[in-house]
Amino acid sequence: MSHDSGPEITTSTPTPTPAPADTTLVVVTGLSGGGRSTVARALENVGFYVVDNLPQALMIEMAELAFAAGGAARRTAMVLDVRSRAFSTDLAGAIRALKERGFQPRVVFVDADDDVLIRRFESVRRSHPLQGDGRLADGIAVERGLLEEARDQADVIIDTSHLNVNQLRRRIEELFGGEDARQLRVTVLSFGFKYGLPPDADFVLDARFLPNPYWVPELREHTGRDEAVSTYVLGQDGAETFVETYAQLINETTPGFEREGKRYLTVAVGCTGGKHRSVAIAEELASRLRRSRLAANAQHRDLGRE
Repeated sequence: MSHDSGPEITTSTPTPTPAPADTTLVVVTGLSGGGRSTVARALENVGFYVVDNLPQALMIEMAELAFAAGGAARRTAMVLDVRSRAFSTDLAGAIRALKERGFQPRVVFVDADDDVLIRRFESVRRSHPLQGDGRLADGIAVERGLLEEARDQADVIIDTSHLNVNQLRRRIEELFGGEDARQLRVTVLSFGFKYGLPPDADFVLDARFLPNPYWVPELREHTGRDEAVSTYVLGQDGAETFVETYAQLINETTPGFEREGKRYLTVAVGCTGGKHRSVAIAEELASRLRRSRLAANAQHRDLGRE
């Protein structure tokens, strides 16, 4: 005699309801001529829906539309331009309003030295949008004033003074492509002190205490990326301790940066010209950080300038 056990009951885990925080929002702003359009194209290349020249007053509406649309629109970038008639200097207030609605926007600010911006405008024979009847330098000064608070509020500042279009594109793709974009990303940037400090550095390391391979004839024409130079630099007294100490410092402070919402960390390593010591140290430090499971990459600001 068979017994009817009744209808089979199955259970399933309910699908989590999407929240605004699941929408990746990037806000791009910065100086005219600094590279906003290149940043926008690079974001498109890694799958962002990009809205260019968006009036600041429409940021919340655009974010909510992206969230409601779902799918590919959940990765949206909004490019703000002071030329927009609806531009406001209260970017901090707009970002705060987005956060109050549950979004987690990240602000990218592109900057460059005044003389570099002037050369860029002159090369394309364009006037600055804010110079009026004055000089290019006057327009740049006005724009810097308008964007001062936006720069202070930025999650990542990219100085494009010494970057070409391809280098800037790669930087954006490294920051926003591939891995979880919410993870802290570390850029180890080599530079030459004689060309100035990187303005976007969170840490500045000085490798000039090490002997300079420039004075070794067989190494002079090579760079810190070459094995012979790297072996020479890393084999000097104090080099191993230097790299290991800073690798440990960055690893120890990373959890605190992440708790405070920081997503991008720039560690600048300098030597005299940015060709030998800083390059070798930056490559080694980035490698050690990756072995510690941090998203780290090495970049070389002044390599090739000599």
